[in-house]
Amino acid sequence: MKQKLLDKFAELFGDTEGVTAYFAPGRVNLIGEHTDYNGGHVFPCALTIGTYAVARKRNDRTINFFSINQSGKGLITTSLDDLTPSDAAGWTNYPKGIVWAFLGRGLDIPSGFDMVIGGDIPAGSGLSSSASLEVLTGFMLRDLFNIPDVTNIDLALIGQYSENNYNGMNCGIMDQFASAMGKKDNAILLDCATLEYEYAPISLKDAKIVVTNSKVKHSLVDSAYNDRRSSCEKALEELQTKVDIKTLGDLSEEEFEANKDAIKDEVRVRRAHHAVYENQRTIRAVEALKNGDIAEFGRLMNRSHISLRDDYETSCPECDVLAEEAWKIDGVIGSRITGGGFGGCTVSIVRDDAIENFKAALTAAYQKKCKLTPEFYVVSIGNGPVII
Repeated sequence: MKQKLLDKFAELFGDTEGVTAYFAPGRVNLIGEHTDYNGGHVFPCALTIGTYAVARKRNDRTINFFSINQSGKGLITTSLDDLTPSDAAGWTNYPKGIVWAFLGRGLDIPSGFDMVIGGDIPAGSGLSSSASLEVLTGFMLRDLFNIPDVTNIDLALIGQYSENNYNGMNCGIMDQFASAMGKKDNAILLDCATLEYEYAPISLKDAKIVVTNSKVKHSLVDSAYNDRRSSCEKALEELQTKVDIKTLGDLSEEEFEANKDAIKDEVRVRRAHHAVYENQRTIRAVEALKNGDIAEFGRLMNRSHISLRDDYETSCPECDVLAEEAWKIDGVIGSRITGGGFGGCTVSIVRDDAIENFKAALTAAYQKKCKLTPEFYVVSIGNGPVII
């Protein structure tokens, strides 16, 4: 990938003298979905697939972007003086938003730059290609313009701020944090209310993490994602009339059941029910993993999917088929939709000796029921952003 990007850079800009190459990973969330913006816990890990870039400073204020994944869109040019989001800017609204957020923090970006990117995260798959691009851009800016006071946690926060306030996607911190803070062979138990985190080694013995792409693309900005968040915020306000809490993540299951009558709408009750119970599931799942109880971890993954399907309603028929058919296959320890939802991927833990049968059986069932062919990725857990 690096060489392909360098070749394209030379073609576009004449040479590659002074160019630096960068990488930031995508992520998969093992459990803890739609808990991040509800003050709960999440358990993502960075992947070895992600977004790559080669970049070089310019002597003027022009910024040039090119994506080899979207080469038909050609070279997209803007400047430090024109950082307004626009439909015409397309995918470049993500890196533009990071430049905007850096400048908004008073960080000095004295000149423009040329940037060629490419990635191996399937677009719209729910593996956080957008957060990967945001973290990559921040990491690149920090290096190119020598901004040492920006930590990797800052990169995650800048990415979230940009996506919320520039791109109009009211996401939580999880995706950017997982990309910025990834650690090989570890997932991250992150308390999204406090940003306290711990690395938990993923020791699956004779099993692997398998991501299955439904091939149903989602666009979260245009979806019901923001509606789910506002429902939870309203439910929280109603609960706060009865109980002293800052977030839904502050509640135990018992406390929620004792006070849920404060929520005046049945749909909001279900949304808040998911947020509270999913948070507790995530905490229990990490404990199970630490205790070597992979079977319990898998059961909690399955229950997470059911809650996302029924209470939070962020699954979709295709991902329901993938999860429900996976549960029937010998050697599948757990399976659930992952990411923001409304399409994208499922994540499964599958015993090594069952992976080929899992792929074949799930493909047959999915083709029969949904007339689509899934894609499978047996994933490895990687590190955060790096210079390559």
